[in-house]
Amino acid sequence: MTTPAAPDAAQSRRPLTEAALADLVPGTLSRVTVLPASPSTNTRLLALAGAAPEEWPHLSALVADHQTAGRGRAGRAWVTPQGAALTASFLVRPAHVAREDYGWAPLVAGLATVRALRRLGVGAWLKWPNDVVVEAGAREIPGWGRWRKVVGILCETVPGDDALVAGIGINVSQGSAELPVPHAASLASLGATSLDRVALLRALAAELRDAFGMWDAGADMRGAVEQVTATLGWDVAVDVPAGPPVAGRALGLTPDGALVVRTVSGEEKVLHAGDVRVRRG
Repeated sequence: MTTPAAPDAAQSRRPLTEAALADLVPGTLSRVTVLPASPSTNTRLLALAGAAPEEWPHLSALVADHQTAGRGRAGRAWVTPQGAALTASFLVRPAHVAREDYGWAPLVAGLATVRALRRLGVGAWLKWPNDVVVEAGAREIPGWGRWRKVVGILCETVPGDDALVAGIGINVSQGSAELPVPHAASLASLGATSLDRVALLRALAAELRDAFGMWDAGADMRGAVEQVTATLGWDVAVDVPAGPPVAGRALGLTPDGALVVRTVSGEEKVLHAGDVRVRRG
């Protein structure tokens, strides 16, 4: 039997072009704009959609071949080598979702991202509330166990509008020396059979269209999201915005997407934001 050749990381870093993605419009997306470089696709799309909302309809995408100053949750920076990641922001205009339910947006985007990666053979899971991870490696990392972060998601509302921007950054071809932290991974470091950013964006766009469409149609997303959430069932410590960390067993999600944690005293805490750490012992 012939062993398939490993994907060529250098080949995967060929520049992304609008021509390569043109057939996504119409159908999967309503607009695709590709920039050679951009500091933050979220910041750029928020500004563009705020200034000319009519030019950015539902399911528009702004893609940066190279994102030079990406932003994560809580103001964290996210920088990757040129061509090594897929960085894109998607404009979503929910027609039937109340603004108070927008907390579901990163979970819906996470569900779509997990499904897209699984379509491409990557065993991805959602880490509440806005990371996508893969269980890999024998080495345990404090706070992460054997989880390795492959994707970060940042959802923000457009000022003065009911639109959402879902920014998604996927580590694709970075080698181990190019990854910023020990708990990070890329599709290449995980041994993925394809590092094709065009194919990845196609899969991601289709899953985002379907997931956000279900959400806007009133589907109960909780069950679907819980099925792909690795956090549930683990002993965790959650660093919350105010107060000491909340430690206990992650049980499930509430109807508004908050995480329910049963503490060691038996109290059930409902957490709407926080950083989840795996707790051992």
